[in-house]
Amino acid sequence: MIGIYLIGAFSIALALFLNRNKAITFILLGLFLILQGALAFYAYFNLQTTDWSYFTYDSLGVLLLTTLSIISVPAIFHSHIYLEDQPAPQEARAIYYAAVVLLLTAISAGYLANHIAVIWIFTEITTLSASALIYHHRNKLALEGTWKYVFICAISITFVFIGILFLSLSLEHAGSDDLSFKNLVANSSNLNPFWLRLAFLFIFTGFTAKLGLVPMFTAGIDAKDKAPAPAGALLSSVLMNLGFVGIFRFYVVVANTPLHHWANLVIGIAAFLSVFIATVYMIKVKNIKRMMAYSGLEHMGLVMLGIAAGGIGYYAAILHIVLHAFVKSSLFFQFTQLYRVFQSKSIYYVGNYFKYNTAGAMVLLLGFISATAMPPSGLFVSEFLIFRSMFEAHQIVLLVAVLLLLTMIIWAFGKSILKILFIPPVEFDDSNVPVISPWESASQFFLLALAAYLGLNPPAEFVQMIKDSIMLLPN
Repeated sequence: MIGIYLIGAFSIALALFLNRNKAITFILLGLFLILQGALAFYAYFNLQTTDWSYFTYDSLGVLLLTTLSIISVPAIFHSHIYLEDQPAPQEARAIYYAAVVLLLTAISAGYLANHIAVIWIFTEITTLSASALIYHHRNKLALEGTWKYVFICAISITFVFIGILFLSLSLEHAGSDDLSFKNLVANSSNLNPFWLRLAFLFIFTGFTAKLGLVPMFTAGIDAKDKAPAPAGALLSSVLMNLGFVGIFRFYVVVANTPLHHWANLVIGIAAFLSVFIATVYMIKVKNIKRMMAYSGLEHMGLVMLGIAAGGIGYYAAILHIVLHAFVKSSLFFQFTQLYRVFQSKSIYYVGNYFKYNTAGAMVLLLGFISATAMPPSGLFVSEFLIFRSMFEAHQIVLLVAVLLLLTMIIWAFGKSILKILFIPPVEFDDSNVPVISPWESASQFFLLALAAYLGLNPPAEFVQMIKDSIMLLPN
């Protein structure tokens, strides 16, 4: 099935790039969504099977693939609304849609890849497709954001490549050259510690560009700001999850070696610094999209703190990335409507949003509650479990520091959101405010409700898939 999917999806992306007819564009996008859904269904009903030797439908991959397939539908729908509201040349529209399909295809394949080099290849493809989305507006700021993203991601992907070379040297000690994750776990006791340590440092650092974690987080912040909001929704959710997959799958290998504690220390330092930097910028940032992007930095820091703490933290981390994807994408989808009303992404020039778009304002309010993990947000459950794992790991000082930082983030985020919702904007002419249909917010209500449901009342199959994803990790 993965072969049919890749050939079909790449063909659709090429056809979208060459096509200039709107009707045919809609047909091609519909075919892609059908193909995406078919892959998700096939993967779910063929768990633990291998396809094309380099792809395995394991629980983690299928879980994130399903998440992507759900988010891809509103992403394409809101992309259409965005492009209709801000008309672009047919060539730019064609490149945009082709890049979206290519991005979703590469991420899907990366989720299912069972080989470190295969993930590396598809991660590079996401850089190329994301760059086309960031440069959509073809202006100076878009060009600056694109080159920053390409430059940092080029460095990060080089780091991953160097890490793979070190990993192959480590595996030579075991008398093998198979870099599949299954073989690496099977031979984990025979890996050379020196080369494995270097491999982890380089691979972890490289994938932080996609995960949005210290030290390579800056690429993602600028990208989400400069890209159209529907594309930013993908960059802040499913693409970050690909970064997590790249780190997590290799972490499983290292966790089964004597370097486990050392790897946790590396991850923990990067995670805490991510939460700290997110706090500093959330307090001062006035750009709404960048505010949402720094919120993602905070959440990925929490995810990796759960991984570093271990125990129930493993479960909580995977739960958190799934729920975060739904919540953060809904906020970026809503930003499209916010921008249509105020024509600005500065906190200084927006306000009283409830007056101009009641349904959209409700999305922002519920999105704020969800993103800050206040009950009844599903993220409240995952964050509580992360804090519990830190407490059980006797990381009390770290836990207190993180809670203080999160308190400041909630204050800063809340101050900005409440200003958007209730305080009248300065010198704003509301005589030409567009009328926005409440139905445009329906997808965001669905995503936020889904995140709450999966957090508070998760189905047994969902829980079991998360447990299966972490079963190779030591207790």
